[in-house]
Amino acid sequence: MSYDLKKKLVIAISSRALFDLEDENKMFEKKGLKKYYKYQIKNENKLLKRGAAFDFVKNILHINKHFDDKLIEVIVLSRNNAATGLRIKNSIDKYKLNVERAGWTAGTPISNYLKAFDVDLFLSAHEEDVQEAINVGIAAARIIPKKYKKDAKRKDVHIAFDGDAVLFSDQSEKIYKKHGLEAFVKHEKKNAKNPLPKGPFAKLLKVISKIQKKFPMEKAPIKTSLITARDFATFERVIRTFDAWDVRVDEAFFLGGVEKRRVVKSFKADIFFDDQDVHLDKTSKKTPSAKVPYKR
Repeated sequence: MSYDLKKKLVIAISSRALFDLEDENKMFEKKGLKKYYKYQIKNENKLLKRGAAFDFVKNILHINKHFDDKLIEVIVLSRNNAATGLRIKNSIDKYKLNVERAGWTAGTPISNYLKAFDVDLFLSAHEEDVQEAINVGIAAARIIPKKYKKDAKRKDVHIAFDGDAVLFSDQSEKIYKKHGLEAFVKHEKKNAKNPLPKGPFAKLLKVISKIQKKFPMEKAPIKTSLITARDFATFERVIRTFDAWDVRVDEAFFLGGVEKRRVVKSFKADIFFDDQDVHLDKTSKKTPSAKVPYKR
């Protein structure tokens, strides 16, 4: 029988999101593909530094230790040529990451292959790849390449989400942008008993919730948080939405415009997903953060 990924949480990640390849990327942009290839092959045994999403990947793979049949699959999908993949493979081995699958597209859009791998989440530093993934209905986000201090050893994973345009559709957000806060709150109160339409990360939250339900609530290895700029007046519709979706969110913060950065940091998020640069520019200073683009 072939290996079935449909019952797993499948995370596809680019090599530049997993490892710090910013200097190599600058070389590629300035000196071209040939020089980049030669450099990577020459340095195949030189350990790559941890990238912005490294600790998230490491911690979420740790969950597999609870099961004989692992639930989490991480797949490296890269636009690079396979010849440069040896350095990536060697670094994965040295860090002892349990990554068993990879794909090298040599410039072909990665979005062409995401559904073939039953991907639930795609993380990349390449904006075009992320946009194409969102367009075909895959939860995807552009990781903001930054260096972070080594994560202290933890036994769980903390994932934080914005609400509108991430977990929920941008329908309500459009009302706010067009008609203002008062109209937005009025609309949400009027529709309090109507679940919000699903956003690009709703399916991912459902998959995570299925894993959480395999554990007692206080011992689940994945902890989730909603960190939204909505105020408490819109609370009812959000909570009824999660109930209708049959998903669990462990913590929820309705900030009413208060800055998200300190709450995200206090939650000790391994990664934070939002759709707005105004929040991500601040959260990414201390917390790995990723931008969710609008579907086009």
